[in-house]
Amino acid sequence: MAQPLVVRDLSFRYRSRDEYALRDISFALDEGEILLVAGASGCGKTTLIRCINGLIPRSYKGEVSGDVILEDQDVFRYSLARISQLVGTVLQDPERQILGSKVAAEVAFGLENLGLSRSEIRERMSQAMALLGIEHLKERETFLLSGGEKQKVALAGVLAMEPKVLLLDEPLASLDPASAQEALRLFRKLADGGISILLVEHRVEDTMLIDPDRVMYMKDSQIKYLGSIAGMMDVVDHSELKLPAEIVIQRSIDSPSPVLVPAIQPNGRESLISFQDVSFAYSSDSPTVIHNVNLAIRKGDITAILGPNGAGKTTLVKHAIGLLKPTQGQVLVGESDSQKLSVAQIASTVGYVFQSPSHMLFAPTVKQELEFGPTNLEHDPKVMEENVKRAIETVNMVGLEENPPLSLSFGQQKRVSIAAILAMQSKILVMDEPTAGQDYANYVAFMDSIIQMPGFEAILFITHDVDLAVRYANRVILVHDGQVAADGEPEQVLTDSVLLERCNIVSTTLLQANIDYLPQTGNFMSAETLARHYGDMGGDAYSRKSVH
Repeated sequence: MAQPLVVRDLSFRYRSRDEYALRDISFALDEGEILLVAGASGCGKTTLIRCINGLIPRSYKGEVSGDVILEDQDVFRYSLARISQLVGTVLQDPERQILGSKVAAEVAFGLENLGLSRSEIRERMSQAMALLGIEHLKERETFLLSGGEKQKVALAGVLAMEPKVLLLDEPLASLDPASAQEALRLFRKLADGGISILLVEHRVEDTMLIDPDRVMYMKDSQIKYLGSIAGMMDVVDHSELKLPAEIVIQRSIDSPSPVLVPAIQPNGRESLISFQDVSFAYSSDSPTVIHNVNLAIRKGDITAILGPNGAGKTTLVKHAIGLLKPTQGQVLVGESDSQKLSVAQIASTVGYVFQSPSHMLFAPTVKQELEFGPTNLEHDPKVMEENVKRAIETVNMVGLEENPPLSLSFGQQKRVSIAAILAMQSKILVMDEPTAGQDYANYVAFMDSIIQMPGFEAILFITHDVDLAVRYANRVILVHDGQVAADGEPEQVLTDSVLLERCNIVSTTLLQANIDYLPQTGNFMSAETLARHYGDMGGDAYSRKSVH
């Protein structure tokens, strides 16, 4: 049988850029195969997807050469309508993919455009939503869904089309750990049923759960490795791709990382933001999203907020920046009631990075994007220039200052949105999924820089990445069903396996290594730093226990 997808000598350069986004890419995808594609943000992964699904050269113009063959036909000669029946695509940012105002309408959208009968549309919708466990969302408005729920809805709409080839661009980025594992098992089930899957994902360790058939590692717009997962472990630098903790520890023994010392330290009980009996519902006839929340964000807190998709994490944090006002209770920013403050007034104290960068990016260039906030806050022009320069360096965007933000990859857009807030020099930094869509090297570089950056009084981030909390937080808040399920130091909260399971938190190799090392270290840290304590755990004995 012919292979569903063949790519031969594919190269592409965007019309607005001098450098090539893809160079001499060649591979084939077998029926029922899962091919994991990994690599740094901007290495060409998303561009490759655009070539396969026909968006290049139709929507994205540039210079293209080589061949993309779908079912023995050149994809560049197919109509988009025909391609959509063969290839399903789930984008990194579900905001860009969802068109329907209601979930049912969104899942049915592609089927209706195919002109299928009502009965077949209903049957396919039902099957796709049941596969993802989202039947209960059928009548919900898509606008009110969490990021993870939107990701599942987008995937349901694609699966309902029954594609031969499935292109998944960072499908785990917005999912809580338990949901991510469910999604991965679904991908394996789909592959076993004959669908060929190209899975672009930074969360390599998570994807190992389903044992991808092959992995393709891209760097500098080229394929640097194509083969088994085991083989990749031997050739990839652990500083470029996130590998299991035990491998990183072993590779870091000769040059362990120093202990990261945050620029801010806990100073006692000074409260910066206070939630007092806060409850919230989006309307009088909709369910309460958060219930009777009492907590304070204190000076020196580096707080990670974790919990299942739809638990109310983002809703909770939006109260801290004044985007939402409590239905009941009170939120104090400093000593002022948020009800009496405008969003602009709060923004001078609290800087917020949205989960979806498309919600906050609009300027013609990256530099203008970063200058917008400080200009409106009437910062001194010389100070603003220095802060903008430092922010660009922190998020590794030097050289892209004149690029339009919305023309960049999702991971790069995310870094621009973070830099825009860093340039404002707010006292409290709040980030929603800051590492979503980020490769490991950028993830570590900008988080290390932010944590050590003077000027912040507190940092708070919502994340599904347990390792982000392990590595950087001095406080963890678990949210479940709109309530605070736990609040304390990472070493207390993240060692309660029963609590983690209830909140859809899945242990990682880094968390487990930190638990094993805790008697020696006294606190959690990165795998690179844990290597300092390697001998205390019995060296090779720990290595054998972890790896085998």
